[in-house]
Amino acid sequence: MSDAPTKTQSQTVALPTGLDAILTWAGVTHRGRKRDINQDALLTAYPLFVVADGMGGHIGGEIASASAIDRLQRMVGKGPVSPEAIEKALIKAVRDIGEHPETTDEGTGTTVTGVYLDITEEDATWVALNIGDSRVYIQRDDALAQVTTDHSLVQELVAAGRLSPEEAENHPYGNVITRAVGPSEGAVPDYVRLDVRDGDRFVICSDGLTKELTDYGILHFLRLHDDPQDAVEAMLEAALENGGRDNITIVVLNVAVPGQGPQDDAADAAPASRDAAPVTAEEPIVDDEEPAEDSSTGDAARE
Repeated sequence: MSDAPTKTQSQTVALPTGLDAILTWAGVTHRGRKRDINQDALLTAYPLFVVADGMGGHIGGEIASASAIDRLQRMVGKGPVSPEAIEKALIKAVRDIGEHPETTDEGTGTTVTGVYLDITEEDATWVALNIGDSRVYIQRDDALAQVTTDHSLVQELVAAGRLSPEEAENHPYGNVITRAVGPSEGAVPDYVRLDVRDGDRFVICSDGLTKELTDYGILHFLRLHDDPQDAVEAMLEAALENGGRDNITIVVLNVAVPGQGPQDDAADAAPASRDAAPVTAEEPIVDDEEPAEDSSTGDAARE
């Protein structure tokens, strides 16, 4: 696949409040300087924006991430995005990965991390979802906050007080994740809901970016570049210059809500959030083989 970023795209969405949200986004995935193949993949198909970072010997990781993105793109093309729909799609991806002749149960899987816009309720919300150690960040009021929590051994050690965040940055087990989408893993993400706020910007990325740029570095390039394409290009270039030790995938998503009044907690650096309870499918998963959606439904990028 081409390493060139997608050009900035835009969509206007009518919110339940009567206001319009103008979404603009761009994404890129790159092999990096050290890897032979790109096992990352991305999806930017309104209302869902996702990064998948595959793992597994030979091309197992590439197949895993591609399978997850393919099933999620088909889901977007069929109807509303919801936790239930996401989990059904990921269950199908797990089956696809397990049945592929070039994958094995041992160590093959992928992260799945991203956001989608939910306008089905009275108050529209963003829903962040996460399995693995790819990340969603939000820039709000000129501060950057990590929305997702890594499913990694290092994060568990930090949470237990056995490692400081500074020690975690260069820990030898930094690549060990504790949850993934794969034949030996589940397919239920963690969810967090966020209010829709004028001026917010999301960064969705694989750990190939966060290995090379600190949170402040990410914020620095967001401050320098208002346009999503310019922002992903600048972050990618900096990550490659800093070593590019892993595949690098970045999506930047801008949110504008013209006419939205001041928010009560506008001075808060961290986003307002609440749990979004996962929904599990109550009916059996149908082993249907849907035709791939037309490319006009969104952009699925993979090598």
